[in-house]
Amino acid sequence: MLYATIKVLLTSVLVVAVSEAAKRSALFGAIIASIPLTSVLAMIWLYIDTGDTEKVARLASGIFWLVLPSLVLFLTLPLLLRAGVDFYASLAASVTLTVGAYFAMIYGLRLAGIEI
Repeated sequence: MLYATIKVLLTSVLVVAVSEAAKRSALFGAIIASIPLTSVLAMIWLYIDTGDTEKVARLASGIFWLVLPSLVLFLTLPLLLRAGVDFYASLAASVTLTVGAYFAMIYGLRLAGIEI
């Protein structure tokens, strides 16, 4: 239980750090958020928990392919906000479009014979 608590606390600190940094500088917050620290932490936790490098490799590969559709969020959210759409409506629409992009990517990868 202590181990799980440490993992949650470390990961939470990362999210709070991005939020606090973004209050002071959007660029600095963006730099911290764009570094794949959460992915690196997840790979470390997975390796420590399982010792299985193949699982880590599959996770890293899956992250690679799914970064592409995640970009939909970062394209649509600022467009909607700058068009005057309410924040929560913009966020909901952007998340919905991103989820659709994830499904499309997974479908496309399967058609190409790539399993993630």
